Amino acid sequence: NLRGVNFSGVNLSGIKLSGTNLNGVNLSGADLSGADLNGINLQQAILPKANLKGANLANANLINADLKGADLSDADL
Repeated sequence: NLRGVNFSGVNLSGIKLSGTNLNGVNLSGADLSGADLNGINLQQAILPKANLKGANLANANLINADLKGADLSDADL
């Protein structure tokens, strides 16, 4: 559990985090393009302006996640 950790602006492109618990983590402006986030818990995560282009978000928990301005183009939801 990484709740409260600040990954804002970090380059995490292509990372494999499937099944990880990132509840409440700050990922604002982070680059998660092409990341494998299958089954990830992003409940209450902070993701404004995050780059999720082409990310695999299948089965992800996005309840109450802040996705304002996030790029979800070509993402697998």
